[in-house]
Amino acid sequence: MSEITESAAEAVPLDATDLRILDQLQRDASLTNQALAAAVHTSPATCLRRVKRLMDAGVIERQVALLSPAKLGAGLTAIVELTLDRQGAEHLAAFETRAVADEAVRQCYRVSPGPDFLLILQVADMPAYHALVQRLFTQDANVRNVKAFFSVSRAKFEPSIALPTTSGPPVP
Repeated sequence: MSEITESAAEAVPLDATDLRILDQLQRDASLTNQALAAAVHTSPATCLRRVKRLMDAGVIERQVALLSPAKLGAGLTAIVELTLDRQGAEHLAAFETRAVADEAVRQCYRVSPGPDFLLILQVADMPAYHALVQRLFTQDANVRNVKAFFSVSRAKFEPSIALPTTSGPPVP
């Protein structure tokens, strides 16, 4: 389900223990269940059950390792605003499908107002960016306008989500 169609009514009830678990996992998802349970002051069985419930409910989408783009030869980050010539639902969906399939596209957002898409790209260098432009933007006759911004430094990158400080009643 897309972020646009999700609503607050679909929010999963979380208690203080759930929030502590989520906070710890956002800091270090490699913790063993025993270490996580100790950090959130609960038993390992309770912790495991709660993490599974949070995963099954989609609160935890996935667990990943954050890598250094520069140390892996992908040191050029581009933020791209893109406008399509035709904005019908089928045209937006077709471009989005092509964009998310491209390995260099790290994030893809449909936005409004203004451009139709905002893309975060991670490539090795300017020649790699030009190759991406050819395969994703130039070859698509429906792409009308592309405005690219190139990162010269990253002041902050925080993939975690701010969690509420209080929540509902305890969850079994």
